[in-house]
Amino acid sequence: QVQLVESGGGSVQTGASLRLSCVASGRTFSNNALGWFRQAPGKEREFVAALNRNGMRTLFRDSVKGRFSILRDNRINTVFLQMNSLIPEDTAVYYCAAAVGIGPFQQESSYDYWGQGTQVTVSS
Repeated sequence: QVQLVESGGGSVQTGASLRLSCVASGRTFSNNALGWFRQAPGKEREFVAALNRNGMRTLFRDSVKGRFSILRDNRINTVFLQMNSLIPEDTAVYYCAAAVGIGPFQQESSYDYWGQGTQVTVSS
């Protein structure tokens, strides 16, 4: 059974940093694109960041560019989302996802496997 499990969320103040982790089990995702999405209360889930299969190409939504980074460690089947300079607008449940196909990786429909989410709350 394939599972993606996120961790690293929490409650922080504006300007703080958090590092989210997503560990995959049940299969290796070393040849797949990986992404992060988030969903704030009362809003649609939205794309945050993605990393292609070889880790050489990244995509970010505009509001997190320069503050967030995404990286993967295929040795431990894990993808990370490093979040710096957090602001209240980043408050959401964050989900990691893995794509079997070729994208586009900003779209939810491109992803085949999803984690259960981890809460990030940023207070002012």
